[in-house]
Amino acid sequence: MKKSKSVSLVLSSGGARGLAHVGVIEELEKRGYQIEEIAGCSAGALVGGMYAAGKMNEFSDWMCHLDRLDVFSLMDFTFSSRGFIKGEKVYNALKNVVQDSQIEELKIPFSCNAVDYRSGEEIIFREGSLYAAIRASGSIPTVFQPAKINEYELIDGGVLNPVPISLLRPAGDNLLMVVGLNAPDSELVIPPTKNAEGQRFISMPKWLKEYRNKMRQYFPEQEKVPKSNSLSSINLMTRSFDLLQDRFCSLLVEKYPVDVTVQIARNQAGTLEFHRAAELIEIGRQKAATALDEWENADRRTE
Repeated sequence: MKKSKSVSLVLSSGGARGLAHVGVIEELEKRGYQIEEIAGCSAGALVGGMYAAGKMNEFSDWMCHLDRLDVFSLMDFTFSSRGFIKGEKVYNALKNVVQDSQIEELKIPFSCNAVDYRSGEEIIFREGSLYAAIRASGSIPTVFQPAKINEYELIDGGVLNPVPISLLRPAGDNLLMVVGLNAPDSELVIPPTKNAEGQRFISMPKWLKEYRNKMRQYFPEQEKVPKSNSLSSINLMTRSFDLLQDRFCSLLVEKYPVDVTVQIARNQAGTLEFHRAAELIEIGRQKAATALDEWENADRRTE
């Protein structure tokens, strides 16, 4: 068991569930751990990059004030067959909150990955524009259009390496911690209604609840039709890919001497449910607290 308070942190891909990474980092800081290096993929690249740049508070505050309409307004939809979201509008908005910077100049060593879909090569970013790297790493196939950088057309790094432990330098005495976002339903938690300080998350305004209840008097909800247990061909393909990626993630983690693993269920939130930021951050904090408690208690028993 390692007793170091220095951490090499790996943040996996997983869309909006990546906001749980914020909570994990907050819990690490609360306990006095020092993050020495971050490797991120897709959503993990976004959160890890913001932290490495020293802008986590600004990023977290911005995300927690986005509602459904805000998130929808940041989606620059297109009819392209290469992805139905261009992916530029949201990053341009974020740049107004956190300015771009060079990866090699960040306060904490940071790296992330993407994939050149034509050659199948994993592209690793350790220098250059932070936003260009994050945009490339988070280009979810068929959702966001590929990112063009020099001669490359890049898609989400999670296609080849969703848990990018391999990007880290040799950990040495650092605690190696991995945060996964594609765990099975056994890791699901009931969404919290309050954060660590006891403050309630943003809820539906009273006037809107009253309006909804009044409208139900005139337009009652139709009787719900029981869901079928069978899957459509699209859903079956998606489910098959999920199972394949889950197994791949497990094999990646087993390959390395990981000290602490934090697991967030795949069904905890949808890929684009960024309006649930505060809730997901709190889930990440709770999950990290449980994992760190287990590791710290096990460490004490060996002393």
